Amino acid sequence: MADTAVNKALLIIGKCADAKKLRQIAANARERGQISVAHAAALRLYEVLPSEKPGTLEHDVWKSIHALGDTLTKERGTTTRLGRTRPKIARVGELDIKDLIMRKEPSEGFFMLLERQMPELTFEAVALRHPNLKQRSSKLLRRGSRLPVFRFEQTRAGQSWGL
Repeated sequence: MADTAVNKALLIIGKCADAKKLRQIAANARERGQISVAHAAALRLYEVLPSEKPGTLEHDVWKSIHALGDTLTKERGTTTRLGRTRPKIARVGELDIKDLIMRKEPSEGFFMLLERQMPELTFEAVALRHPNLKQRSSKLLRRGSRLPVFRFEQTRAGQSWGL
């Protein structure tokens, strides 16, 4: 795919809010070997899937859940729904992700998202973006310190994390 075609695809992806179209764009791009376009379409898909208001903690938590679940489903060829995380969120709410990130060791999902080039979708990164969650526990800020080891940029929002 020529650079102009890639740029055109990225513009379409950036404006698209239809999950079905985004899935198709990602599938077509993977088929053509355009991994960057497929990745961009998948990331946009994870932004539009949650029903919660964008910018909220709830939206970001569900975006992370959709991202990891969808990625594992593609890799394994079988539906993966994160059998412990989804029920816990349903039971106690999105705010309770602090339990997952305040453990001494990072969760399996943390490493899975890093390995798949999605560090901005870890619950640790989500917590750092939401000040009201950070204020609930100073310990949370220290737990977020595991992120600096893994340098990444959050390009969708135009922010460089530079951690």
